[in-house]
Amino acid sequence: MLADIPSSAVLTIIIVGIILFILIIFIKTIRIVPQKQAFIVERLGKYSKTLEAGFHILTPFVDRVAYKHTLKEQAVDVAPQACITRDNIAVEVDGILYMQVVDPKKASYGISNYQFASVQLAQTTMRSVMGKLELDKTFEERETINSVIVDAVDKASDPWGVKVTRYEVKNIMPPQSIKDAMEKQMRAEREKRATIAESEGDRQAKINRAEGEKQQMIAQSEGEKQKRINEAEGRAVEILRVAEATANGIREIAKAINEKGGVNAVNLRIAEQYLDEFGKLAKTNNSIIIPSDLSDIAGMIKAASSVIKHGTVETGQTEIG
Repeated sequence: MLADIPSSAVLTIIIVGIILFILIIFIKTIRIVPQKQAFIVERLGKYSKTLEAGFHILTPFVDRVAYKHTLKEQAVDVAPQACITRDNIAVEVDGILYMQVVDPKKASYGISNYQFASVQLAQTTMRSVMGKLELDKTFEERETINSVIVDAVDKASDPWGVKVTRYEVKNIMPPQSIKDAMEKQMRAEREKRATIAESEGDRQAKINRAEGEKQQMIAQSEGEKQKRINEAEGRAVEILRVAEATANGIREIAKAINEKGGVNAVNLRIAEQYLDEFGKLAKTNNSIIIPSDLSDIAGMIKAASSVIKHGTVETGQTEIG
């Protein structure tokens, strides 16, 4: 049958076969590793080398790429799991585990599936941590829970060539009955805080009002005190001024008396006032007390009449009318 095939066709088949063989060898030989990835190369079934990002040439039919790893940080979801708290409350907890391959060789040969192993270790550690906390504390101690899980998983994953960067608890879901009880507790706590806040506000308002009344009374008393001080000072000044005026008047009278004719002028004034007051008593229906020594009265009246009749009092060279 081959004899019946033209030589040109046989040549074509041979050329195509050679081209395919070369193409297969080329594919098996050349490897381009993307950025942030690493390829594990085995030679005849044994670890040979780790290919980093870039262009690489392998030995055909001898070298092969056995594992491919991403060097990026990976977020692995941790499925919800049932945990029993210290106060015997069953809760479901889930989270996210963040990890990164730092040694591709260990990640290939240290464990068959590092992601699955890390998740299982995170779940077991979570159950252990939750068993040491009461339900109320689990909501407050999220940072502590995350830190404990990261330390435990990172320590266990070190032989796997994996670095655990962090763990985040997503949800802590207690049973519905516990949720209802917690809701009632929170409602009661809010009402308690509202009552306390209202009483504190009322207390502060009363204190403020009392303080205001106190300040008002102090201000009024200070004002009344100042008023009395001012009035007393005014009366004192008034008395002082009257006394000074009286003293000045008395000094002027004394000075006038000591002058020539001053005594006669004083006698004339006294006589006028005496007659005036005596006349007023005589005009009314009052009882009149007559002095026992009427001669003095008569003399006083005579002297006053004489002075009034003449109309002047001799004062030497000065006349007083």
